[in-house]
Amino acid sequence: MFAYVVRRLVSGVILLIVMSLITFALFFASPIDPAKFACGKNCSRAQQKQTAAALGYDDNFFQQWTKFSKGIFTGRDFPDDPELKKTAPQTIAHCDAPCLGYSRERTSNVTDLIKQTLPVSVSIAIFAFLFWIIGGVLLGVIAALRAGSIIDRGLVGISLVLYAFPTFFIGLLLYKFVAVQWKLVEVPRYTPIAEGGIGGWASSLILPAITLAVFFMAGYVRMTRAFVLEAFSEDYVRTAKAKGLPQRTITFKHALRAALTPLVTMAGLDFAGLLGGAIITESVFNYPGLGKLAVAANRDYDLPTLVGLVLLLAAFVIVANIIVDLLYAVIDPRVRVG
Repeated sequence: MFAYVVRRLVSGVILLIVMSLITFALFFASPIDPAKFACGKNCSRAQQKQTAAALGYDDNFFQQWTKFSKGIFTGRDFPDDPELKKTAPQTIAHCDAPCLGYSRERTSNVTDLIKQTLPVSVSIAIFAFLFWIIGGVLLGVIAALRAGSIIDRGLVGISLVLYAFPTFFIGLLLYKFVAVQWKLVEVPRYTPIAEGGIGGWASSLILPAITLAVFFMAGYVRMTRAFVLEAFSEDYVRTAKAKGLPQRTITFKHALRAALTPLVTMAGLDFAGLLGGAIITESVFNYPGLGKLAVAANRDYDLPTLVGLVLLLAAFVIVANIIVDLLYAVIDPRVRVG
């Protein structure tokens, strides 16, 4: 087990390094000059050159990546060029570790921007995850146990219909009718725990979480049904039935445990994607999360913020893969041998 964990951790670190190199190649190795956008429309050539030197854009690709990687562990000053500090000793900004860069457009460290918006996205993701996992797996098991019945066809049919609806349509539907017209809940506005307590915080997340959960839940109902039905056809399940074990034990101890392996993969990657920012949902409800920050950074061509967000999202996915691999070893001991 220890060797299995070490292998997964080492491969995860290698993936993080490769991912950061590719991200920098995509954003900073492009022919578009980032200093032009960071400086502004009315900047002269000399001002653009000074901005590029202060933010490190005049360095080559490998130098930029090295400084960025070092800043994650030790922090970074802008400008960090010793020669430039001699002529302009004033520091534009200091970024403590882990430093993901400095946004000239927002005059703030990217790490600080992410710290301000990450709690919103994490809150929505956790609530949506709980909704769709509990609802999707439970309804999927019910559909598998009643395979071929009206209940099964109804659940599968409804899930197909809901899966076809885009998230912005579901979000606008809930916002307009549930909150505005019918007034079943208050108009959604993110409320931190420190401001509204646990109750106010939870109630402010219901509609955005349901918006995301409905889409994912529809997929998990069908996938859970398929995996459980496949497990029911296995020899060990038929043996358990022949022994006279109760249906509840056969379903949850044997069939569902085998079905959890692919579901864990889906759940881990989907949750990691949500942590990167549910862009459409946050835009519909005007929640200040990572998704809304990504939209604003893309509109303003704020490369440091975009790079930081992409790296964060990719790190979430890689870490989720590592956790999923480790959970595989707990769910199915045969995985440890590979």
